[in-house]
Amino acid sequence: MRQRFRPDVSYRRPDGGNVVIGGSPLRLFRLTGAGRRIVEAIEQGAELAPGHRTLTDRLLDGGVIHPVPGRDAGPLSIDDVTVVVPALDALPSPSLRMQTVVVDDGSEPRLVTRDPAVTMLRLERTSGPGAARNAGLATVQTELVAFVDTDVELRDGWLEPLLAHFSDPQVALAAPRVRSSPGGAAGVDAYESVRGSLDLGPLEARIAPGTRVSFVPAAAIVCRADAVREVGGFDAELRFGEDVDLVWRLHEAGWRCRYEPTSEVRHRARPSSRTWAAQRFAYGSSAAPLAQRHPGALAPLRISGWSAAVWGLVAIRRPSAAVVVAVGTAVALQRKLRGLPPAEAARLAGLGNLFAGQQVAAAITRAWWPAAALAAIIVRRARLPLAAAVLVPPVIEWVSRRRGASRPGHEPGPDHELGPTLARYVVMRVADDVAYGAGVWAGSVRRWQFAALVPDLTNWPPKRDREPVRPAGR
Repeated sequence: MRQRFRPDVSYRRPDGGNVVIGGSPLRLFRLTGAGRRIVEAIEQGAELAPGHRTLTDRLLDGGVIHPVPGRDAGPLSIDDVTVVVPALDALPSPSLRMQTVVVDDGSEPRLVTRDPAVTMLRLERTSGPGAARNAGLATVQTELVAFVDTDVELRDGWLEPLLAHFSDPQVALAAPRVRSSPGGAAGVDAYESVRGSLDLGPLEARIAPGTRVSFVPAAAIVCRADAVREVGGFDAELRFGEDVDLVWRLHEAGWRCRYEPTSEVRHRARPSSRTWAAQRFAYGSSAAPLAQRHPGALAPLRISGWSAAVWGLVAIRRPSAAVVVAVGTAVALQRKLRGLPPAEAARLAGLGNLFAGQQVAAAITRAWWPAAALAAIIVRRARLPLAAAVLVPPVIEWVSRRRGASRPGHEPGPDHELGPTLARYVVMRVADDVAYGAGVWAGSVRRWQFAALVPDLTNWPPKRDREPVRPAGR
């Protein structure tokens, strides 16, 4: 079957040569002559003839390229989908217009509907969203199941872009973009309009741990019912993070999961700052059990040892030494990646160190903030770098959004203002990180399991990226 792909925004082929760089995390692919002809066709938007799968599968699974499915590309339609809604104290919107199973998760009083398209299923005790979704899944007879929460508004046309991905038999899950809708507390509304906790941005992506889109919320997802059953469904023991766990188990089982932001749904913001902070705390508390189930997948910081050295020197106010180490990384990278133009090696080393700095700041203000606060009290020399880590990133984000250069995924929608003022944005961003980080620590201490707080110092490029990639049959 002929197929078309498009490069990811990270895609680069320096000087039109035999090396492709891109994906998340960043990877390098050396091409044979046949492989080069295939990527040239992808760059031109041409359909590929059979014989490309070995190369395109590796590029797809590296997040370097993405499929371009037509809306009518697959054999599945709306009739092949059953919607499962875990419900507690509220029924879903009546606009689903599909065969629907509503699982009453032990609500009191009992939920009742007169909609003939809705099948009600009752759990006598409240068991959590994972157990409710599993109960609904057990009744599904269609090939696909859509899990949709009661506080999600489905818009016309949301399903078709997701269905198209199932023309690939390896795709088990496709997820839309979940944007915040107005209706919560004023400060929360403004902040969530530009940095919603469920909004993963406008850029399509594969979904896999350690990548740009490492998870998707189960607020709205479409799955192959048998694939979900194959991995055991949702983990009913998890009251939070059960959706992340499912995605990662599908990935570990060899399935592909796709994020498709051309499909968009809306999620109601929390009604008050207190409930919003409690939600962020709860999300953070899921980190410890997830890290225990998926070792290495939830490291708060994943950078190279060289980049760690650069920013460690910056933290102790040794900028000259940091520059020397940064230049050394560029030289070392050039020697490791023979055939890569020196300018490209220098660019990769520079951007790598800058991106690492962003990750270090995020780890300090999010997962590690209790330790960072203690360090600021004890070590006077650390106060300025730590204050910069807290204040500089949100200021840069706010300014860039106001200039129309928003970070992917968090630009204001058409029904929002430009977001909060600078002061409110910084306060909300700090509160966001503090609430989430407190949840991470609380969950870790509760389980006495601290893998979610341990950094991962990686090497780049991995050894597997240094051999030529050959198309099938070459």
